[in-house]
Amino acid sequence: MGSPTMWFEVAARDQPAMKQFYAGLFDWEMVDLEGMPYAAVQSNEAGIPGGIGAAQPGQDGHVTFYVEVDDVASALSKVESMGGGKVMEPTAIPNGEIALFADPEGHVVGLMHMNGAA
Repeated sequence: MGSPTMWFEVAARDQPAMKQFYAGLFDWEMVDLEGMPYAAVQSNEAGIPGGIGAAQPGQDGHVTFYVEVDDVASALSKVESMGGGKVMEPTAIPNGEIALFADPEGHVVGLMHMNGAA
């Protein structure tokens, strides 16, 4: 079986406003993560988990999904060899590592490896 989709994310220019928008729209409970402009969506319903975060300074933001991979740097190299482009270098997060790439049409997709996973 292939790599599973494991997280969604909205990276917003105005994170507090988007957090309020999505919480109100879908009745999502948001839990702010300490020391980060990021809120995790809490739900007891089926579906993949996700969060609302701040876009990088000067960027418009995006909506994306993350795919679990064994090695973020290797997967990012494969993306580039297949015509995609690097958007964000592999970056450490609590308990793992993430990166972002653009597919050949420019859609932003995330790669994630959690320590002890995949």
